[in-house]
Amino acid sequence: MNVLVVGGAGYIGSHAVKTLVERGHRVAVVDNLVRGHRQAVHPAAAFYAMGLADTAGLIRVLRDHAIDCVMHFAALAYVGESVTEPLAYYDNNTAGTISLLKAMRQAGVQRLVFSSTCATYGEPPSLPIVETMPQSPVNPYGWSKWCVERVLRDCAAADPQLAFAALRYFNVAGSASDGSLGEDHDPETHLIPSLLLAALGRRGPVAIFGTDYPTPDGTCIRDYIHVEDLCDAHVAAMDALRPGDARFYNLGIGRGYSVREVIEAAKEVTGVPIPVEIGPRRPGDPPVLFSDPGKIQRELGWTARFRAVEPMIATAWTWFRSHPQGYGDKAAS
Repeated sequence: MNVLVVGGAGYIGSHAVKTLVERGHRVAVVDNLVRGHRQAVHPAAAFYAMGLADTAGLIRVLRDHAIDCVMHFAALAYVGESVTEPLAYYDNNTAGTISLLKAMRQAGVQRLVFSSTCATYGEPPSLPIVETMPQSPVNPYGWSKWCVERVLRDCAAADPQLAFAALRYFNVAGSASDGSLGEDHDPETHLIPSLLLAALGRRGPVAIFGTDYPTPDGTCIRDYIHVEDLCDAHVAAMDALRPGDARFYNLGIGRGYSVREVIEAAKEVTGVPIPVEIGPRRPGDPPVLFSDPGKIQRELGWTARFRAVEPMIATAWTWFRSHPQGYGDKAAS
């Protein structure tokens, strides 16, 4: 299949490109490299440095490569930043996806796998989270993705040939098992890479944002999924799409880890006493989020190979030790 990966130089997108190439698909990548890394793109993929706002450029790429399906990873994805810079999130995440959909329509491309998020649920009324629960985001990041889901529903209702799957990620973690790809953000705000950078001495203490949540140890609880399992789910969703499909799936392992539990797991994996400090709560952080991945397991036969956070951290630790300066290109993912 001919696949366009939008955001294919970023953390998740680059792993998806690798997965697709290794499974025999022909891949083109579009990324503006504002937060992505050119070095992370598989050499077998065609690469185009452009943003989502370039509708005409997207049309050319879609046509030139006779694209069958688009995987859309390009997004701003920092909850805290979305609270202080909401316009940037709606512009990039929501308006950018509308530009992509216009290009797809002009080029006659009818299949899309969209990176959504568990942040569309907000603070769920019960746990685990299932796809039919009400969606009420508590931050602009979640709303920007919710808006895209709404647009996709409406477009699919208007065009019976359009097929899409929206995959609602929980917390993505880990690195390629062969050590070739990893997670390199600047600044780094994600918990696991922050802990590993601290273990390497490349940063100071890692902040625990809030210790007074209504959880057993007072810290937020999240569901983690390994990046390779996430990519497997994208390919399974792509393969399953048929005209008229409007699919929504949770992607997690179905259990939660608190911030303190992740810290202890990182200490165990690295063998290093990682320094931490207590900070205030971040705006827009729900206390507990974990998934019920039963729907995607039943419908697509997908199951996570990484079932605990420790082996996820171990793959990331392997990459960080072999890439102590990340990709070293100063273009943050």
